[in-house]
Amino acid sequence: MLRWAWTQLTSMRTALFLLLMLAVAAVPGSLFPQRPANPSTVTQYIKDHPDYGKVLDTLQLYDVYSSAWFSAIYILLFVSLIGCVVPRAIAHYKAMRSQPPRTPARLSRLPEYGTLVIPADAGIPASGAISDAAGLLAKRGYRVDVRDRDGTRPSLGAERGFLREVGNLLFHTSLIGVLVSVAIGGLFGYSGQRILVEGDTFVNTLVGYDQFTPGTNFQSGQLQPYSVQLDKFQITFDRESKGKFGQPIDFTADVTTKETPDAPAKKEVLKVNDPLSLGGTSMYLTGNGYAPVVTVRDGAGNVAMQGPVVAKLQGENYYSSVVIKVPDAKPDQLAFAGFFLPTAFVTDAGVSFSGDPELINPQLTLNSYFGDLGLNDGAPQNVFELDVKKLTPLNARNLPTKGIVLTPGTTHTLPDGKGTISFDGVKRYVGVDIHHNPGQLYALIFALLAVAGLVTSLYVNRRRVWVRVGSHEDGRTMVEYGLLARGEDHRLAGEAAAIRKLLAGAWDLGGDGADSQPVPSATADNGRAAADAGADADTQSFTEQPATDFIQSTAGSPESKKDQ
Repeated sequence: MLRWAWTQLTSMRTALFLLLMLAVAAVPGSLFPQRPANPSTVTQYIKDHPDYGKVLDTLQLYDVYSSAWFSAIYILLFVSLIGCVVPRAIAHYKAMRSQPPRTPARLSRLPEYGTLVIPADAGIPASGAISDAAGLLAKRGYRVDVRDRDGTRPSLGAERGFLREVGNLLFHTSLIGVLVSVAIGGLFGYSGQRILVEGDTFVNTLVGYDQFTPGTNFQSGQLQPYSVQLDKFQITFDRESKGKFGQPIDFTADVTTKETPDAPAKKEVLKVNDPLSLGGTSMYLTGNGYAPVVTVRDGAGNVAMQGPVVAKLQGENYYSSVVIKVPDAKPDQLAFAGFFLPTAFVTDAGVSFSGDPELINPQLTLNSYFGDLGLNDGAPQNVFELDVKKLTPLNARNLPTKGIVLTPGTTHTLPDGKGTISFDGVKRYVGVDIHHNPGQLYALIFALLAVAGLVTSLYVNRRRVWVRVGSHEDGRTMVEYGLLARGEDHRLAGEAAAIRKLLAGAWDLGGDGADSQPVPSATADNGRAAADAGADADTQSFTEQPATDFIQSTAGSPESKKDQ
């Protein structure tokens, strides 16, 4: 029973079925929110769907890629692939060490067959002819085994193309390596995002990330305490072409890095598609924008909030949305929502828009609110969104107080003595992605090996050649050869022509070479050999009547069937 179960598990059919199951099992990971990516979204999803939300959680559909059933399919696929590859590798190793198959009794039954006749005056005996053929085939890359060299009917068996199966095994083994590398990356890797405003410093600790996605077996001790400070961020805009005028064409972030807290500071440049490598992680430049610097004072005149506020890009020319939440304001919490325009223009209808991405005429347009922001109950909120349903508006376009319009250096006083807001200036910010994947390099290496193995298996052909030589009564040396491909080989006829050319050239047979005539079929070749010899009956007896050491025919034997 165990032997039967192992045979079924390690069959190629089972491996393909498990691969299909793995693809199907990954589908729920796209249909339902995943807890490792966003726990708050999963919590909200369960609240919004109380009827079946908890059932899905019980089935681990919010943790698909670390679930027991997904892991079971993954492990079974590993075992199946390994069980397929290892026996094939052992069998191929034995085949490489074994001798080529014995010479068939009737070479004329092979797909490619031909005969050559060495004249008597050439002085080449059968033993010399078989030695010449062995040397030529060896130079052509064949593994040659000569049989009965000193007998009356010497022959040889030759084969090459073992790299085809090696490439096949390398391809499948590399696929296993890729899967293992991806698994290592998922277990011990991590990724995170952070927004850095000019002058800010990021330290590689858990609290330093804006968003962090750990691997299944991640430990906080894996984080190397390096630091990155954004000194200056520069953007080059297109100022020449008409069709793309104002489009960003280059981004450069000048940063100061320290590998460890005690290490010397190092000036580096972070650019798109040119990540920084620090502490085993790769830091990528993925976004940028403007961060207006504001100061908010509450009704008591105290500074409740001061610093840059990240503006989220919304449209062309860096038209950005701004949300400012001030939970420390007294006596009421304050909030602002609006837009930032790097170069503000106003239409005849009084609508502001950004006419250029550069900081030429920056403007901050806001509405103000007061009330409970809902931050004290611990529920997570999106910093780029403001829920105004439970807030009371102070400034808005549709109110007598109108909206707030600020330029750098200006201050607006809020109604009802709620406080003031000042626009102090503008800084730039960048968004960075930080990835640590210990299996990434190995995945690349195995992927390249898989491609190399696949190319090898496609372009290398497994072939076998047999040559039998005999001496005629009139002194001529009769040669016949046959070729067989292991698998489909459309170039076997060309190989037969090349071998015929080599043999004819070695024995100076002139017109019998493949360069003067195409390789004939078995019937035509026998006929021409007979015509050259002037004795059809003699040639027929050579090609059809085996010598005593080949009397036992291999036709129908397991070896013959395997070769065919």
